[in-house]
Amino acid sequence: MKKTMKQHSFASRLKSLALVFGIGLAFASCANEDIAQNPNGKDYDANLTTFSTGDPTTRTSMESDGKFFWEAGDKIYVKDDNGTWNASSNSPTGKTAYFKFKVPGTYTAHMSYEVYYPGKNGNQNQVTIAANQSQAEPNSTAHFGASGDCGMATATRIASERNFNFTLDHKAAYLLFLPRTSNTILQGCYLTKVEVNSDNDITSTYTLNPTTGELTGTGTGNQIIVSTGGSGIYANGFPLNNNATSAATNGAYVVIKPGTHILKIRYWVKDVATGTEGTITKTLSSATYDQNKYYNITANLDVTNYDGDHYYMWDAQQQYWYGYEWTKHLSGNTGQPTLNGSSSSNYPQSNADSRYYNEYYPGYGVSNPATHASCKDLPNANEMSWYCMYGDPRWDGDELWTTMGHLYKGGMWFKKKSVLQAEHNYDTEKSADNTTDLRTTYKFYNNTNSSINTSGLPSAADANKYFYLPALGFYFSGQLINVGRDGYYWSSSAYPWNSYYAYRLGFDSGSVSVNSYSNRINGYRAEALQ
Repeated sequence: MKKTMKQHSFASRLKSLALVFGIGLAFASCANEDIAQNPNGKDYDANLTTFSTGDPTTRTSMESDGKFFWEAGDKIYVKDDNGTWNASSNSPTGKTAYFKFKVPGTYTAHMSYEVYYPGKNGNQNQVTIAANQSQAEPNSTAHFGASGDCGMATATRIASERNFNFTLDHKAAYLLFLPRTSNTILQGCYLTKVEVNSDNDITSTYTLNPTTGELTGTGTGNQIIVSTGGSGIYANGFPLNNNATSAATNGAYVVIKPGTHILKIRYWVKDVATGTEGTITKTLSSATYDQNKYYNITANLDVTNYDGDHYYMWDAQQQYWYGYEWTKHLSGNTGQPTLNGSSSSNYPQSNADSRYYNEYYPGYGVSNPATHASCKDLPNANEMSWYCMYGDPRWDGDELWTTMGHLYKGGMWFKKKSVLQAEHNYDTEKSADNTTDLRTTYKFYNNTNSSINTSGLPSAADANKYFYLPALGFYFSGQLINVGRDGYYWSSSAYPWNSYYAYRLGFDSGSVSVNSYSNRINGYRAEALQ
């Protein structure tokens, strides 16, 4: 799945403003008289300094061609000759290419002044990059000001005039998410939000520092969510019906703190017809996101598809539905069931069927490993116990996937084998108590730690240390059960005390277990673990 990031500079697209200061004491006096006496009712704002916009390509929201516009509620801040912070007393009432800001205070003592734009939710030189951002329409940046767009500049007096000019320099970084999909199931869905997770802070309150020319301060917020959708045709979110990049279809912008970040992106997708909503996750390598630049982040959205061919009775020679695969679209209830609760009578029912489980039993307390291709190379019971107790299992009720033509969510994240080994928490000969060999002695492992639900998903920095197992359910007597709720994965180890059971790794939303009281006749998944 291709992920692409492209950066663009705002250098030629900055907000430029001309500061038109007081017209002189004599004129100010006249203006004062005009305020009191003007028979035409004109207000010349003699007690205010005018900061008027100049270059029409430089505003606080950006269009796709790079042109910026001021938006309703925008304000600027300047410190006057007395060191007092003053905000413009007026603001645009809507989107406009030009605007004259009126700022109280006296500005005659210096040839230059610092000008600050802290965004709509900022104050003076304090900027808040919002953790929750909202975009009502695709390819719109009208929310920039409320999300943390900010900037500062030095206003310099024009020679022989009482006017000052400056060009505002943006100090945030900007991400433009451009999802697309060729998955026919997803093309009927909508993008409801984009969740940006970082290995360090990207959202908090920061200071516009004219000395460094940067945002300064260390925040604690490492997650930003932009909600995508508004009213009318976007009431359900932005459509995902494009198989090529299209900002006009679903382009979503996020304002973040500049810096070097590892970003994990979760695209929230909703099937309006069924109400199913979940995530598709992409992790970006560490990259530097500079201030005053925006970055195109494209993503080919797809969900992992898990086939229906890896359900087996324990150590069977053939898979549970061999000859009756759902892909054959057999009539009636003769073929493989694909929905929870559905069933077929064509499941393996005797040892004359190559789909039937391995019945071999060498005797009490004797190790009995799998011998057929389906299970012989799977982790043994000891190894599975380490995943259970030390794999830091974390339930994910949001990540989307498909199986047998249907969309589901629900699964568990575990630490990879290589990570467990590096932490000295893995052994093929002994189980997680460092004593018991489950291949010859029965023991039951059950992890119900609250961290399964409270630890959250693996962070952006740790994402490559974990792997995901979907809750693919199981088959019992030909019926499909609990897809999206439970996951059962065979081990290569049979139960050492009789011929009916075998060890498996099982989980649901609140627990993980390794247990041998699982009848070999069940149709569990037979798949290698990472």
